[in-house]
Amino acid sequence: MVLTSPRIFGTPRRPGDRLVTVWLAATVLLTCAAGADAQSANSRGARLSKDLAQLVATHGDFKPTDVILTASQEKVDRLAARHGLTVLQRLSTGALLRVPANRLEDVAGDAEVDSLSGNHVVAGQMAGMIQSIGADQVQSGLTLGVPVTGTGIGVAVIDSGVANVPELRGRIAASVDFTDAQGQGLDKHGHGTHVAGIIAAAGQSVNDDTRGVAPGAHIVSLKVLDSKGFGVVSSVIAAIDWAIANRQQYGIRILNLSLGAPVLQSYRDDPLNQAVERAFRAGLVVVASSGNFGKDANGKLIYGAVTAPGNSPFAITVGALNTKGTPFRSDDVVASYSSKGPTLFDHLVKPDIAAPGNRIKGLLVQGSTLAKTHPELVMGTGNGARLELSGTSMAAAAVSGAAALVLSTQPHLKPLGVRVILQLGAQDQNFGLLLAGVGSMNAAASVARGRGTLIAGEKIPSSGITFTGLVFGSRVRFATSSDMGIAGEGFTWADGFTWADGFTWADGFTWADGFTWADGFTWADGFTWADGFTWADGFTWADGFTWADGFTWADGFTWADGFTWADGFTWADGVVWGE
Repeated sequence: MVLTSPRIFGTPRRPGDRLVTVWLAATVLLTCAAGADAQSANSRGARLSKDLAQLVATHGDFKPTDVILTASQEKVDRLAARHGLTVLQRLSTGALLRVPANRLEDVAGDAEVDSLSGNHVVAGQMAGMIQSIGADQVQSGLTLGVPVTGTGIGVAVIDSGVANVPELRGRIAASVDFTDAQGQGLDKHGHGTHVAGIIAAAGQSVNDDTRGVAPGAHIVSLKVLDSKGFGVVSSVIAAIDWAIANRQQYGIRILNLSLGAPVLQSYRDDPLNQAVERAFRAGLVVVASSGNFGKDANGKLIYGAVTAPGNSPFAITVGALNTKGTPFRSDDVVASYSSKGPTLFDHLVKPDIAAPGNRIKGLLVQGSTLAKTHPELVMGTGNGARLELSGTSMAAAAVSGAAALVLSTQPHLKPLGVRVILQLGAQDQNFGLLLAGVGSMNAAASVARGRGTLIAGEKIPSSGITFTGLVFGSRVRFATSSDMGIAGEGFTWADGFTWADGFTWADGFTWADGFTWADGFTWADGFTWADGFTWADGFTWADGFTWADGFTWADGFTWADGFTWADGFTWADGVVWGE
């Protein structure tokens, strides 16, 4: 890989009010039965991703198979020697191995192998702003009294590369190519440059319609996708680990992952998600797109199709909104293609937040694959030509830009603190947790810590809602202030929202020894779950819970006026959360 023209960027401290907080990380809500069989352990002990499990079950490994093994290098060498494996790539936590034809089952059955994962294909999350998220107010100084543009904050764009276009010139701190050891990191596809522009394009003027959310931030380009917009998981893992190792040298605070791979195993066993967790624990904010699989070919909604690494609880997963081309929020809807939760295998509630992602005009790389194969997406001519793309890739980039704005005012925030502040500032537009998380991102409210905002003349309230890693039936825990990177033992959000040992959630949702859900919750009349799973005809969640025609869950529990969940979870008039 080649590092081109590295430049060192510091991360200066900036003035900002001291935020004092205690945050509740609620791990609650929803589960599904889809995909459980594929996550079951291999009969000989190893846990396999779904694609490898199918190969073993059908004895279909008739050709060499590339697998990712998480293990020490010593163990990698032992296994390679024992089974005749070829080491294709050394990773910081294992290796990419080529397994000879008809040997996969033997490797999977080796006592030293805990889990194996396929080297899945990843692709940019594309299908086919500034005012609508309040970023213009932050940049102009209207929010805090001084302009905030993300200066000093580095964003690693793990994508198809970033071109040195005028709007980004002088602010691409480094470019590394993980698709070719001799590559120069050029963006031959066009996706990565468009994403980077949404994050940090400076624009020719403040009125430039391609101006980024954080035009003062700098970009570190980590190329993992080729000229067609595809790559492999091992390259993404290597890029994440490079960002972790070089985060201080290049001032990297945020990783943007506007790409996705199929979810074929629990995030706990998935090497890509393990890399995301390493980044999180190293202090990097990881922003990932939710995917563009929200409906089938017939337009029917699909649930449970969030892609990896958006299925990680350590990533801020972003769904896409269709703003109808206006800055007004009152006409916004969730983009139909935006992938909906919960996640397969782990049943996490995703996405975490939503942002504009439909028909976003951005930077164009002349001669790129996108420009040549989709001329209908190119707007204008010459130096003024722009590229219009839609997808959760674009929405994730907007959130990465907003995260840079938050970090530039509160540089000591940890990744958890950034998530909480972005979520608390969002607007709950009643789209539903599985479609849009807490709601529509509002950068102005997050930077101003909940003070009322006006966008396009409309008063925009903050949601006052935050969550991470919601799983049905898990324990509620209180995070300490050190988890967020903020000192203190209490936190008051503007407009009277107080978070302490208990809190009030939204309109009438009180969380304590029991809870009441606000106003009732209505599920769609019918929907299709990912991988063909169909839910019952419909149900209504309000003061009680009614399932159509009666319903019996797996392993013999019946859901009626109340029910008991395994491992000590009881639902009746109140809720008791337990392990």
